[in-house]
Amino acid sequence: MTTTAATEGQYPTASSYYKSGGIDVWTLFNQAAAKAKAVNLGQGFMNFESPEFIKKASQKCVADDACNQYSPPRGRPNVLNAIAKRYSRILDRQLDPASEIVVTAGANEAIYAIFCAFLEAGSNDEVILMEPAFDQYTPNIKMAGGKPVYIPLRPVPGSEDASGIVSSKDWTLDMAELEAKISEKTKIIVLNTPHNPIGKVFTKDELEAISNLAKKYNLLVISDEVYENLCFDPQTPHIPIATLPGMWERTLSVYSAGKLFGVTGWRVGWLVGPKELVSPSLTAHTRIVFTTNSPLQEAASIALEEADSNGFVKDQKIVYHKCRSKLMKAFDDVGLPYIQPDGAYFLLVNASKVEIPDDFEFPDEIAVRGKSDMLTYFFTTHIGVSGIPPTEFYSPENAHIAENYIRFAFCKTDDILDEAAKRLQAVKKYVRQQ
Repeated sequence: MTTTAATEGQYPTASSYYKSGGIDVWTLFNQAAAKAKAVNLGQGFMNFESPEFIKKASQKCVADDACNQYSPPRGRPNVLNAIAKRYSRILDRQLDPASEIVVTAGANEAIYAIFCAFLEAGSNDEVILMEPAFDQYTPNIKMAGGKPVYIPLRPVPGSEDASGIVSSKDWTLDMAELEAKISEKTKIIVLNTPHNPIGKVFTKDELEAISNLAKKYNLLVISDEVYENLCFDPQTPHIPIATLPGMWERTLSVYSAGKLFGVTGWRVGWLVGPKELVSPSLTAHTRIVFTTNSPLQEAASIALEEADSNGFVKDQKIVYHKCRSKLMKAFDDVGLPYIQPDGAYFLLVNASKVEIPDDFEFPDEIAVRGKSDMLTYFFTTHIGVSGIPPTEFYSPENAHIAENYIRFAFCKTDDILDEAAKRLQAVKKYVRQQ
């Protein structure tokens, strides 16, 4: 073997997948929000104070020397048992904590571990994503050696009310189009319900149609249910797809302590499913992170146990429902319509009526990204309320669907939402009157 000596000025290069990466959209708009001193409704982090029982649980466990060493890769016994207790009830079956659950470094790592376990590197195994799709799905699929295949949710024509507001129920999936996307290489369908960022809660009829295709073509379903508790319409409850006939055997459901308890910095999640699907996912998880942090696993077990008895889950839903109403009213007051969400904590606002002044200047990194980014930047720096461009949740071929929208998060305290509403009044002078 012969080698060529490096010359002066030569340095190791990154792989083609990573070396072209620029600043991510979250950093871009968080920096813009900080510089403009905007009310940040962009990234979906909570600014609520954590309930005392959750803070005490974490403090107790960090102070416990037994919690400061490695945990078993599957998870600590206490949290596995607490998860089994909660989700045996939710999934209507008795879960085995020793074989049907894995505790992961957040829900994102759970999903990545599943991709690694079920996609054959180099084979271009396909994963169907429903757009808009959480922006981590696509890179995780590619990192695991797979190929994402996209199908968009679309609004039913004419479904908006007189104000232009559309229900998240009316953003639907064309099942014939979904079936047409399935090929011999398709291995996985990713389902996200309640949905980020539309707020759609998939109905039983929709879930049954997806289930029928999964069974017909022998597909694995990854069901991302991190917003499981945040459903606002009693007529559209959250239904885990794993509870439908024949679906337990082909579903891995993913959950998040960060979303459930409002502690996104904990980075504790879990996946649940049959032993045959969980076992390879555990193997991949072990090679990705080996194990999840011990103190906060243990704290999550305490939080899960106490949340069942102190009314936390019910009270949390009431708080988020009020936050949703407050932010919707703020946009009602300035005449901008939106997609009314039945779940999660995001509001997609249609800003197509906003006319940005011709002399408004955009930095190059915004101007090249498209209309949704420009609208979001205008709101962030000129109006003083920051969001995220939802085109980030689309493939290039479908990004036009979201070009007029901005995503705002309402997982915020009243003072933040009230200040946002106050600042949004400045939008009125830019709203085109029809």
